[in-house]
Amino acid sequence: NNNTNNNTNNNTNNNTTKIAIIVYTLYGHIGTLAESVKKGIESTGAQCTIFQVPETLTEEILGKMGAPPKPDYPIMTAAKMEEFDGFLFGLSGRYGIMPAQTKSFMDSTGSLWMSGKLVGKAGGCFFSSGCQGGGQETMGLTTVTFFTHHGIVFVPLGYIDPKVMSNDEVHGASAYGSGTIAGGDGSRQPSTLEKDVGESHGKHFATIAAKLAK
Repeated sequence: NNNTNNNTNNNTNNNTTKIAIIVYTLYGHIGTLAESVKKGIESTGAQCTIFQVPETLTEEILGKMGAPPKPDYPIMTAAKMEEFDGFLFGLSGRYGIMPAQTKSFMDSTGSLWMSGKLVGKAGGCFFSSGCQGGGQETMGLTTVTFFTHHGIVFVPLGYIDPKVMSNDEVHGASAYGSGTIAGGDGSRQPSTLEKDVGESHGKHFATIAAKLAK
C-alpha cells in the first residue's frame, strides 16, 4: 500500500488517506474506544481526525443525567465530509440503534446525497452498549442503510482479529465492528481486549479505505 509510509502530518500530500471518526459519546466510553481506533488508523500512515456530532440535549437535562463535560473534539458538519476518504461512526446504543444525535447529523447530509458527493467512500462503525445483548449487531445493521443510500462502501471488521471471538471475558465487538460494554450503570470502561480490537479495526478500515481512494 503506497499510503503506508506517508507522513501523517503532511496535509499537502494528496496521496494520504484521510479518515474521519465521528462520535457521540455521553459518558466517555465511545471517546475512549475512538482513541484506540484512531491509533490503528494512523499506524497505516493515514490521517485521522476525531469529530463529535452536535448535542441535542439541553445542559439542564445533561446535568440531571450526570453527564461529564464533552470531550474537546471539533463538531462535524455535513460539508466537512467531502474532505475525507472514509468515515467510522462511534455509536452509543439506544434500544439497539444509534443515538438520536447521530441520526440527526445523518439527516443533515441530504445535499451530499443529492449530489453524490460520498459515493465510493468507505464507511464503518464501532459501538458501546450496556450489555452483550444490548444491540451492537443491530446498530451495525441499521447503520448500513445510511451507507447504502449514499453509495458509501460498508467496511465491516469481520473476524480479522481473533480476539473478537474470545470467550475469556465479557467484551464488545462483532463482525460489524469493534465495541465496548459499558455496564447497566455505565461504570465499566473499555478493557484492554476491547481497545486492542479497536486498534485492529482502525488499521483494517484504513487499509481498505486507502484502496478505495486510489
